[in-house]
Amino acid sequence: MSNNKEIKIVLVDDHQLVRKGLRNIIEQRLNMHIIGEASDGREAIKIASKLLPNVIIMDVAMPGLNGVEAAKQIYKAHPEIKIIGLSMHSGKQFIQGMFKAGAFGYLLKDGDSDELITAISTVMENKKYLSKDLNQDFLIQLKKGESLEKAPLSSREKEVLQLISEGKTSKEIGEVLFLSPKTIDVHRNNIMKKTELFTIPELTKYAIKKGLTTLDT
Repeated sequence: MSNNKEIKIVLVDDHQLVRKGLRNIIEQRLNMHIIGEASDGREAIKIASKLLPNVIIMDVAMPGLNGVEAAKQIYKAHPEIKIIGLSMHSGKQFIQGMFKAGAFGYLLKDGDSDELITAISTVMENKKYLSKDLNQDFLIQLKKGESLEKAPLSSREKEVLQLISEGKTSKEIGEVLFLSPKTIDVHRNNIMKKTELFTIPELTKYAIKKGLTTLDT
Protein backbone atom coordinates (compact mmCIF):
# COMPACT_ATOMS: atom_id res chain seq x y z
CA MET A 1 0.00 0.00 0.00
CA SER A 2 1.49 3.31 -1.04
CA ASN A 3 1.93 5.78 1.76
CA ASN A 4 0.71 8.52 -0.61
CA LYS A 5 -2.71 7.04 -1.25
CA GLU A 6 -5.46 8.75 0.71
CA ILE A 7 -7.21 6.57 3.30
CA LYS A 8 -10.75 7.77 4.05
CA ILE A 9 -11.90 6.90 7.57
CA VAL A 10 -15.18 7.06 9.52
CA LEU A 11 -15.20 7.04 13.32
CA VAL A 12 -18.06 5.37 15.23
CA ASP A 13 -18.27 5.73 19.02
CA ASP A 14 -21.02 6.91 21.34
CA HIS A 15 -18.52 9.04 23.28
CA GLN A 16 -17.53 12.30 21.60
CA LEU A 17 -14.28 12.51 23.56
CA VAL A 18 -13.17 9.13 22.21
CA ARG A 19 -13.90 10.24 18.65
CA LYS A 20 -11.98 13.48 19.21
CA GLY A 21 -8.98 11.54 20.55
CA LEU A 22 -8.98 9.18 17.59
CA ARG A 23 -9.29 12.09 15.17
CA ASN A 24 -6.28 13.84 16.73
CA ILE A 25 -4.15 10.70 16.36
CA ILE A 26 -5.22 9.81 12.82
CA GLU A 27 -5.10 13.26 11.26
CA GLN A 28 -1.43 13.64 12.14
CA ARG A 29 -0.85 11.28 9.21
CA LEU A 30 -0.84 13.09 5.86
CA ASN A 31 -2.55 10.25 3.99
CA MET A 32 -5.30 9.52 6.55
CA HIS A 33 -8.45 11.64 6.66
CA ILE A 34 -11.60 11.47 8.78
CA ILE A 35 -14.53 11.96 6.41
CA GLY A 36 -17.36 11.28 8.86
CA GLU A 37 -18.40 10.38 12.39
CA ALA A 38 -21.32 8.48 13.94
CA SER A 39 -22.42 8.01 17.54
CA ASP A 40 -24.33 4.72 17.16
CA GLY A 41 -24.63 1.62 14.99
CA ARG A 42 -27.66 2.72 12.97
CA GLU A 43 -26.06 6.04 12.09
CA ALA A 44 -22.88 4.18 11.12
CA ILE A 45 -24.77 2.02 8.60
CA LYS A 46 -26.22 5.12 6.92
CA ILE A 47 -22.89 6.97 6.83
CA ALA A 48 -21.07 3.92 5.47
CA SER A 49 -23.44 3.73 2.49
CA LYS A 50 -23.35 7.47 1.90
CA LEU A 51 -19.61 8.14 2.23
CA LEU A 52 -18.10 4.72 1.33
CA PRO A 53 -14.95 5.08 3.46
CA ASN A 54 -11.94 2.79 3.19
CA VAL A 55 -11.91 2.11 6.93
CA ILE A 56 -14.41 2.33 9.77
CA ILE A 57 -13.17 2.43 13.37
CA MET A 58 -16.16 0.95 15.22
CA ASP A 59 -16.88 0.91 18.94
CA VAL A 60 -18.03 -2.61 19.82
CA ALA A 61 -20.41 -1.80 22.69
CA MET A 62 -22.94 0.91 21.88
CA PRO A 63 -26.56 1.34 23.00
CA GLY A 64 -29.37 0.88 20.48
CA LEU A 65 -27.40 -1.18 17.94
CA ASN A 66 -24.01 -2.57 18.96
CA GLY A 67 -20.89 -2.55 16.83
CA VAL A 68 -21.09 -6.27 16.00
CA GLU A 69 -24.55 -6.04 14.42
CA ALA A 70 -23.70 -2.76 12.69
CA ALA A 71 -20.49 -4.30 11.30
CA LYS A 72 -22.43 -7.29 10.03
CA GLN A 73 -24.87 -5.09 8.10
CA ILE A 74 -22.14 -2.84 6.71
CA TYR A 75 -20.03 -5.84 5.65
CA LYS A 76 -23.02 -7.42 3.89
CA ALA A 77 -23.69 -4.25 1.88
CA HIS A 78 -20.09 -3.08 1.41
CA PRO A 79 -17.57 -5.92 1.94
CA GLU A 80 -14.78 -3.71 0.58
CA ILE A 81 -14.94 -1.44 3.66
CA LYS A 82 -12.40 -2.49 6.28
CA ILE A 83 -13.90 -2.41 9.78
CA ILE A 84 -11.74 -2.24 12.89
CA GLY A 85 -13.48 -3.03 16.17
CA LEU A 86 -12.51 -0.79 19.08
CA SER A 87 -13.29 -1.87 22.63
CA MET A 88 -12.18 -1.87 26.25
CA HIS A 89 -13.38 -5.49 26.37
CA SER A 90 -10.88 -8.28 25.75
CA GLY A 91 -13.44 -11.07 26.17
CA LYS A 92 -13.48 -13.85 23.61
CA GLN A 93 -17.14 -13.26 22.73
CA PHE A 94 -16.50 -9.65 21.68
CA ILE A 95 -13.47 -10.52 19.53
CA GLN A 96 -15.17 -13.50 17.91
CA GLY A 97 -18.32 -11.47 17.35
CA MET A 98 -16.53 -8.71 15.47
CA PHE A 99 -14.44 -10.98 13.26
CA LYS A 100 -17.45 -13.16 12.52
CA ALA A 101 -19.37 -10.01 11.54
CA GLY A 102 -16.73 -9.25 8.92
CA ALA A 103 -14.32 -6.95 10.78
CA PHE A 104 -10.68 -6.95 9.70
CA GLY A 105 -9.23 -5.74 12.98
CA TYR A 106 -9.79 -5.49 16.72
CA LEU A 107 -8.12 -2.95 19.00
CA LEU A 108 -8.29 -2.28 22.72
CA LYS A 109 -9.13 1.27 23.74
CA ASP A 110 -6.18 1.45 26.10
CA GLY A 111 -3.73 0.68 23.30
CA ASP A 112 -1.16 3.22 22.11
CA SER A 113 -1.58 5.64 19.22
CA ASP A 114 1.07 3.93 17.07
CA GLU A 115 -0.90 0.70 17.17
CA LEU A 116 -4.00 2.45 15.82
CA ILE A 117 -2.03 3.65 12.80
CA THR A 118 -0.46 0.19 12.36
CA ALA A 119 -3.91 -1.43 12.44
CA ILE A 120 -5.28 0.93 9.77
CA SER A 121 -2.25 0.35 7.52
CA THR A 122 -2.48 -3.44 8.03
CA VAL A 123 -6.18 -3.78 7.13
CA MET A 124 -5.61 -1.59 4.06
CA GLU A 125 -3.18 -4.27 2.91
CA ASN A 126 -6.08 -6.74 3.19
CA LYS A 127 -4.58 -8.36 6.28
CA LYS A 128 -6.30 -9.01 9.61
CA TYR A 129 -5.06 -7.16 12.70
CA LEU A 130 -5.51 -8.08 16.36
CA SER A 131 -4.36 -5.89 19.26
CA LYS A 132 -0.88 -6.89 20.39
CA ASP A 133 -2.18 -7.29 23.95
CA LEU A 134 -4.58 -10.06 22.91
CA ASN A 135 -4.06 -13.75 22.23
CA GLN A 136 -2.85 -13.98 18.63
CA ASP A 137 -4.26 -17.52 18.36
CA PHE A 138 -7.48 -15.89 17.18
CA LEU A 139 -5.77 -14.86 13.97
CA ILE A 140 -4.38 -18.36 13.47
CA GLN A 141 -7.91 -19.76 13.83
CA LEU A 142 -9.22 -17.23 11.32
CA LYS A 143 -6.51 -18.10 8.79
CA LYS A 144 -7.34 -21.79 9.17
CA GLY A 145 -10.98 -20.97 8.55
CA GLU A 146 -12.09 -22.55 11.80
CA SER A 147 -15.78 -21.92 12.26
CA LEU A 148 -17.03 -20.16 15.35
CA GLU A 149 -20.01 -21.47 17.23
CA LYS A 150 -23.18 -20.62 15.33
CA ALA A 151 -25.49 -18.31 17.23
CA PRO A 152 -29.05 -19.60 17.41
CA LEU A 153 -30.52 -16.13 16.96
CA SER A 154 -31.07 -14.24 13.70
CA SER A 155 -29.69 -10.71 13.25
CA ARG A 156 -33.14 -9.25 13.88
CA GLU A 157 -33.56 -11.34 17.03
CA LYS A 158 -30.17 -10.12 18.27
CA GLU A 159 -31.26 -6.52 17.71
CA VAL A 160 -34.46 -7.14 19.67
CA LEU A 161 -32.59 -8.95 22.44
CA GLN A 162 -30.13 -6.07 22.86
CA LEU A 163 -33.01 -3.60 23.20
CA ILE A 164 -34.85 -5.89 25.65
CA SER A 165 -31.71 -6.12 27.78
CA GLU A 166 -31.48 -2.32 27.74
CA GLY A 167 -34.90 -2.13 29.37
CA LYS A 168 -37.05 -1.16 26.39
CA THR A 169 -40.69 -2.26 26.05
CA SER A 170 -42.11 -3.95 22.95
CA LYS A 171 -43.66 -0.62 21.92
CA GLU A 172 -40.33 1.23 22.31
CA ILE A 173 -38.44 -1.50 20.43
CA GLY A 174 -41.04 -1.37 17.66
CA GLU A 175 -40.49 2.37 17.30
CA VAL A 176 -36.72 1.91 17.00
CA LEU A 177 -36.97 -0.93 14.45
CA PHE A 178 -40.09 0.37 12.64
CA LEU A 179 -42.04 -2.77 13.51
CA SER A 180 -45.34 -3.29 15.29
CA PRO A 181 -45.33 -4.23 19.00
CA LYS A 182 -47.03 -7.49 17.97
CA THR A 183 -44.10 -8.36 15.68
CA ILE A 184 -41.66 -7.54 18.48
CA ASP A 185 -43.59 -9.88 20.80
CA VAL A 186 -43.22 -12.65 18.20
CA HIS A 187 -39.45 -12.05 18.11
CA ARG A 188 -39.38 -11.95 21.91
CA ASN A 189 -41.13 -15.33 22.11
CA ASN A 190 -38.79 -16.84 19.51
CA ILE A 191 -35.77 -15.57 21.46
CA MET A 192 -37.09 -17.15 24.66
CA LYS A 193 -37.74 -20.48 22.91
CA LYS A 194 -34.32 -20.58 21.26
CA THR A 195 -32.38 -19.58 24.37
CA GLU A 196 -34.68 -21.39 26.82
CA LEU A 197 -34.55 -18.26 28.96
CA PHE A 198 -37.80 -16.69 30.05
CA THR A 199 -37.04 -13.70 32.31
CA ILE A 200 -35.52 -10.30 31.55
CA PRO A 201 -32.55 -10.80 33.95
CA GLU A 202 -31.74 -14.16 32.30
CA LEU A 203 -32.00 -12.67 28.81
CA THR A 204 -29.85 -9.71 29.85
CA LYS A 205 -27.15 -12.04 31.20
CA TYR A 206 -27.27 -13.99 27.94
CA ALA A 207 -26.97 -10.78 25.88
CA ILE A 208 -23.91 -9.71 27.91
CA LYS A 209 -22.34 -13.16 27.57
CA LYS A 210 -22.79 -13.08 23.80
CA GLY A 211 -21.33 -9.58 23.54
CA LEU A 212 -24.58 -7.99 22.36
CA THR A 213 -24.58 -5.44 25.18
CA THR A 214 -22.66 -4.50 28.28
CA LEU A 215 -23.57 -3.03 31.64
CA ASP A 216 -21.76 0.19 30.75
CA THR A 217 -23.82 1.10 27.68
